[in-house]
Amino acid sequence: MISAGPSADDFSSRPTKPARLVDYQQGSVVSRELLRSDGGTVTIFAFDEGQGLSEHTAPFDALVHVIDGEAEITIDGKPFRVKEGEMLIMPAHKPHALSAVTPFKMILTMVRK
Repeated sequence: MISAGPSADDFSSRPTKPARLVDYQQGSVVSRELLRSDGGTVTIFAFDEGQGLSEHTAPFDALVHVIDGEAEITIDGKPFRVKEGEMLIMPAHKPHALSAVTPFKMILTMVRK
């Protein structure tokens, strides 16, 4: 589900608070793609408490930057608690999953090249 909000033109080339770009929705995961290129994507997510993503793999490295709340991210069977202001790299081809310990927002940067 993609949240309505400011368009990329509203924050391109000017400062913005990323947490304002996506809203929480009860019982849901909300995502909004901010950038897409051949080199990768930048997507912001809002997870309600208890929501998450089931275990999966990706062919590219991904950087998670938590901008609000707390989540548990499991990488290759090892759990990590990440909180606002922290980040974690999820290596390519390693199984990973995440679960919202509290409502939380993250910026996910996928690097394709």
